[in-house]
Amino acid sequence: MILSRFLFHTRVTILFALLVIGAGWQSPATARQPALGYADLAPQRQALVNDLERRSFDWFWQGADPKTGLVPDSYPGQSFSSIAAVGFGLTAYGIGAERGYITRGQAAARTLATLRFFAAAPQNDSEDDATGYHGFFYHFLDMKTGRRAMRYVELSSVDTTLLLGGVLFAQSYYDRDTPQETAIRQLADTIYRRVDWPWMQPRKPLISMGWTPGGKFIPADWKGYNEGMLVYILALGSPTHPVGPEAWAAWLSTNHLTWGTFQGQTFLNFAPLFGHQYSQSWVDFRGIRDAWGREHDLDYFENSRRATYAQRSYAIANPGHWTGYGTNVWGLTASNGPGGLVVKSAEGDRTFYGYTARGAGLDDITDDGTVAPTAAAGSIAFAPEIVVPALETMKQRYGKYIYDDYGFVDAFNLSFHTPTTLRTGRLVPGLGWVDTLQLGIDQGPIVLMIENWRSGFVWNVMKKNPYIRKGLERAGFEGGWLAGTPEK
Repeated sequence: MILSRFLFHTRVTILFALLVIGAGWQSPATARQPALGYADLAPQRQALVNDLERRSFDWFWQGADPKTGLVPDSYPGQSFSSIAAVGFGLTAYGIGAERGYITRGQAAARTLATLRFFAAAPQNDSEDDATGYHGFFYHFLDMKTGRRAMRYVELSSVDTTLLLGGVLFAQSYYDRDTPQETAIRQLADTIYRRVDWPWMQPRKPLISMGWTPGGKFIPADWKGYNEGMLVYILALGSPTHPVGPEAWAAWLSTNHLTWGTFQGQTFLNFAPLFGHQYSQSWVDFRGIRDAWGREHDLDYFENSRRATYAQRSYAIANPGHWTGYGTNVWGLTASNGPGGLVVKSAEGDRTFYGYTARGAGLDDITDDGTVAPTAAAGSIAFAPEIVVPALETMKQRYGKYIYDDYGFVDAFNLSFHTPTTLRTGRLVPGLGWVDTLQLGIDQGPIVLMIENWRSGFVWNVMKKNPYIRKGLERAGFEGGWLAGTPEK
């Protein structure tokens, strides 16, 4: 599981570089605001959403090390830390303060401890005695020492970016004139300013996925619509080491290959839903458009709404004949799974994967019957009218096995019944494979996107951040909230 997680980003980049041209009709333009608001829900559905948000928040609050702020990759149980999960956690603490789960003082104290750790952590090119280099951080860190967790772990541009999402959220959220909150702002600024984005461009103008002391730069760059969107926005917004605006154009250069119709929706495809969720957990793309969006009369929020509908339609069609798929049981994204192994069945040989990027779109279909609730829950801001019924149905049908103290477990597979030694999860007789863990990078979109749908809180905080605004403007975004006066 550890090795497959490390190889995942490289696999995704190579996989989605093999883009498929999708032609077809244009689906009609639809409203860019969610059709269903939190206030429109029946009381029992409001209670469902409230409970899921609180339990998913508790995962971060209880799982993190209070001294260093390091957040585990997976929990409960022993794990290394995921720096991306730390970024989601830093943002979740502010949500917890606003919702009254914890006090603002508690949130600030945990945040300050986290930022102090990352600001002081060693940055050098050694194999084992570093947390990062050139301002970037290693994908996984040892929960006890805070150093690079394993020798094959890369200095990750995207995971550093997700960490910085939380760092910049903290910079803008903690705006009071107190010693604690002043220190948070100063440390956040220090951590962001020292990231040397041009150094991560061995093949300019694109940004590399990462670097290792032994293998040097990973031979793959962020290109084409994916979670790399936020990488480029933060690299463009840097006041100290920015990349040039041509980097955004290079990232967009292959979008025409994944633009097309899939399951009745015409949109810019990226098969796993995390690619739609990660950047938009922090940035409100409603009503703002870059050159590509203006050309297609579409913003990225609406694009992701269509992607969410397409995934649901794929589950209803269920071409793989997986058990349980349907109108309200769906969701493919990067998640744990029961494999990997091949199982013989009446349908023929079936391959089940461990941790991998599952998804369905023009660019790729990777599906082994494993449903990840975060795929739906993290898309709640895009299409609440289909997400809320899905969450309700999955909890009602299988909640005894897939819903615990921290909300939905990472994934479940109702088609897997083979007795075997499992890397993760357990077999439930008569049901199938059920995970026993939650992953930070899957819990994060649940908390952040529920709150964005309910109140727009994270989006509104990030609109105040000058670096986010600058990055978007240098990428060519115009209109919407960018046309207004920056909030103080």
